[in-house]
Amino acid sequence: QVQLVESGGGLVQAGGSLRLSCVASGRTFSTGAMGWFRQTPGKEREFVARIRWSSGMTSYADSVKGRFTISRDNAKNTVYLQMNSLKPEDTAVYYCAASRTRYTGTFTYEYDYWGQGTQVTVSS
Repeated sequence: QVQLVESGGGLVQAGGSLRLSCVASGRTFSTGAMGWFRQTPGKEREFVARIRWSSGMTSYADSVKGRFTISRDNAKNTVYLQMNSLKPEDTAVYYCAASRTRYTGTFTYEYDYWGQGTQVTVSS
């Protein structure tokens, strides 16, 4: 089992920045990839970014490309999401997720473990 705890959410004005953190504990040696997703009320949870744990290879949703950066600190078992140039449409609950395989893509069913989520609100 892998436990994930997110932090760093909050209220920010449009154009501002936030950095989300996700600390993994438990059987972290089995982690192949980690990702960030977000969800607003009444909508499906959507992919934001993903990073392969060993290689550091990343991928992003088109809606955040160039504004968000995912990174990881292997020693701290932590993955980050740096969010710049935030827009009101980025408002959502952001979830951290972990997969046992490094070939994980952008679908929620590909991930094995989930955090509890952290709220990000961007005011206009």
